[in-house]
This record gives sequence, C-alpha cells and structure tokens, in this order.
Amino acid sequence: MTWVLDCDGVLWLAEAAVPGAANAVAELRAAGQRVVFISNNSSPTVSEYVTKLQGMGITATEADLITSAQAAASMLEPGATALVCAGVGVEEAMQRRGVRIVRSGRADAVVVGFHRDFDFDRLTAAFRAVQAGARLIGTNDDATYPTAAGPLPGGGSLLAAVAYASGAKAEVAGKPFDPMATLIRERVGPVDTVAGDRPSTDGRLAVRLGARFALVLSGVTTERDLPVTPTPDVVGADLSAVVSQLS
Repeated sequence: MTWVLDCDGVLWLAEAAVPGAANAVAELRAAGQRVVFISNNSSPTVSEYVTKLQGMGITATEADLITSAQAAASMLEPGATALVCAGVGVEEAMQRRGVRIVRSGRADAVVVGFHRDFDFDRLTAAFRAVQAGARLIGTNDDATYPTAAGPLPGGGSLLAAVAYASGAKAEVAGKPFDPMATLIRERVGPVDTVAGDRPSTDGRLAVRLGARFALVLSGVTTERDLPVTPTPDVVGADLSAVVSQLS
C-alpha cells in the first residue's frame, strides 16, 4: 500500500523539521508501506527536495517526489513555449518536458508558481502574455505557505494577481486538481492514505484518489479550525500521531 505525504506543514515548516516526521516515515517503510512525497510548492528543484529530505533524516530519491511543477509541465506538449513566472523548480520541469522557456513576449502558456522575486516587472510580462492569448496555468492556488514563524503569501496569491490583472481564469495544476491527481495515478497507482495539513488541497486530493485522509495539525490547520471539510478519517497533532493511529 502507498502513503502520499505532503511536505510543507507535514515534514517541515520552511527549513525546520517537524519533530518525529522522519521516524514516522521510517515506521511506515518498516511496515512495508510505500511512501511518496508531494508538494504544491513548485519553487525548489527535485534534487533540492531530495537533499532537504535527506538532511532531515528521510531517505529519498527523485522517483519518490511528485511536485506541482511537474503537474504543470504535464499540461503542456513538448515543443510548446511557456513564460515562467515561477522558481527554478518550474524551469526544471518545463525543460525536462521539452517545453521552451521565455521571460517575456508571446507564449503558449504563462506558468505562475511560488517564488520570492515576484515583482511588478514579472507581473507585467505575465499579464501581457496572457492578454496576447497565452493560457494561464498556476502550479497551485494555495493562498498561504506555512513556516515556523507563521504563514506567508503562497503561490495562489501570486497567481491571483496575474489572473485579476488579465481577467483570465487560471488552470491549476497542483493539489487537489486533475493534473496532480493524474500524475500521481500514473506514477504511483492506487493510493491508500494521503497525509496533509490542508483539507482544501490534501483532503480533496484524497477524495479524488479514493484514499483515506489523515489530517495533521502541524501546519496551516490547527485544532481551533475543526471541524473541517472534507472530514478527515483521522486527525493527529503531527505525522507521527496519525501513523500511530493508522498503522
């Protein structure tokens, strides 16, 4: 059986590891479970994710990672042109897909994801490309991004700026939408459990995949937010707590 684990808010908060997460992953694997890591944060490259996991005591390879950047790339055909308003993770995914990247001008699609150097010039380039007929694709529509110091504006906030300026309706690649769900099915097959900290993305993805939803309270959702929709199959303070309940 396969567990799909969200990263931000489940395994770490920005650069701080969630206590017990590495041991929980080891416990799942010792019980014969396959563990796959997913993230709506499209900014890092896959190798950066692997390095981060390994630095927190979690063994991983690139095959264990599925990101919203990869889901966004899957929405474009090789040879297409994308104006990337996102981080290096999206650039990597597009290049591996065979999509040509431009920084301004006309494009088949504008792809927006979380990145810290978003500014008026990037907004203007994205706006103009969409106005000229480009599809608007967001790696995710998460309003916030969890950190140990509290939430920050997420990729969805940047996407909203481009969508509002251009008047376009964005297609969203990441959790819980079809591109991510399809990529997970293709790469993993049937999923038993999705563990995450955000019911609107992780919970809805679990429903879409026909999997159990394990809600952790170590990220954006806290005990005071309960009850939530969709209703989790199990709720725990962190990944270690939900693994103890379900294993």
